[in-house]
Amino acid sequence: MALTERDVDRFEAARPRLAAIAYRLLGASGDAEDAVQETYLRWQAADVGRIESPEAWLTKVLTNWCLNVLTSARVRRETYAGQWLPEPLLAGDPMLGPADTAEQRDSVSYAVLVLLERLSPKERAVYVLREAFGHAHREIAGILDVSEAASQQIHHRARKRIAEGRARMEVDRSAARRIVEEFLAAATTGRTEPLVALLTEDAVAIGDGGGKVPARAKAFEGARAVATFLRGLFRPGQAKRAIVGGVPEVYAATANGGPAFVVVVDGRVVGIACLEVTAEGIAAVRSQVNPDKLVRATERWAAVGAGEVPFVRL
Repeated sequence: MALTERDVDRFEAARPRLAAIAYRLLGASGDAEDAVQETYLRWQAADVGRIESPEAWLTKVLTNWCLNVLTSARVRRETYAGQWLPEPLLAGDPMLGPADTAEQRDSVSYAVLVLLERLSPKERAVYVLREAFGHAHREIAGILDVSEAASQQIHHRARKRIAEGRARMEVDRSAARRIVEEFLAAATTGRTEPLVALLTEDAVAIGDGGGKVPARAKAFEGARAVATFLRGLFRPGQAKRAIVGGVPEVYAATANGGPAFVVVVDGRVVGIACLEVTAEGIAAVRSQVNPDKLVRATERWAAVGAGEVPFVRL
């Protein structure tokens, strides 16, 4: 049955929310857009007039599609070239979804997206639907075809695993922005010690090149190892410029609600590093340099970031 204009409008009204759910579940904007499109095709094929709650129906279809993708993704990522990291989104991207509550902001932070990878697909779905979108366990039970008690147990288990991975206290946003600027200043001195002073003793640095851009598969561990790596990363050089196709410009920025720096060449985002800033110092530097996961960031940068002044040119 062909959709009426009203039916199409109802789906379009739900699209931003569906995309935000899918991004949290899948960790990549392209996969999230595919999930939303698949949901639309099912909406198009359904007898829409018989659907009592379109929002619940659409959420159920989208979530279950994402669960199938997550199950197959676990197999694919076993053969992924190097370390798999989520796709970072720059400030203001509508796919980040609601940010009215601390739980909503936290659920899309880069650190939490990384931790979500440790959960089973069903744990991830319950956590996202409950924490980010405020669904009652009765609603989640209907979406996932489990009992309400099971939803509560899954949520408790997921929250516990996320909390265990975030044992440190994080700092507020204004302090985090100041620290990222201090970090960039230290990284451009060419010396290791200023960087070591900003890192926690057990700091880690890891990158995702997707087999398309050089990125070390194994994390650098420990403040000195991370500082040495970063010192080399920020050292200007012709070889570096040849790899990225021009003169890299580094900007202090915000990605997934947290401190980050963005590397841009001729208007194209070639890298985003998300910093996990805690009260003890910078605990992690996670760099996304896989060009497939920077397309959306480049589009966003072209729309809003072009007027910013680079922190440094390499």
